[in-house]
Amino acid sequence: MKIAIPSMDGNSLSMHFGRSRGFIIYTIDNQTISGKEYRNNDFTGHAQGLHHEHNHDHDPSHQGHSHIGILNALADCEIVIAGGMGQRLFSDLTQAGKSIYITSETNPETAVKLFLENKLDSNPEKCCSH
Repeated sequence: MKIAIPSMDGNSLSMHFGRSRGFIIYTIDNQTISGKEYRNNDFTGHAQGLHHEHNHDHDPSHQGHSHIGILNALADCEIVIAGGMGQRLFSDLTQAGKSIYITSETNPETAVKLFLENKLDSNPEKCCSH
């Protein structure tokens, strides 16, 4: 299993998923961390500092703001742990079969260990509605 965590620096958990500079990907084998990699976020406009007019509606046919880059980049991850994300991204990731945890934990490795112990807090209401 693989777990994706947004991170600006590879060491801390970002509070906004789509604006993070990259993602820490943890590989889990037998309920323990067996690998860790950092994937640069070169697939979202937010992370690249691009600002564009778009509507964050929930219509999947809306082409103005696609999350296909994130979905493709994290296709091999089953779990996503973040400090926050937009409601539409939350929905898109969930529809792609990802389990999403919105946590107050800021240390990525601690978050993964708490997840593996079934002790990670999750508050999906913290998703912003933009």
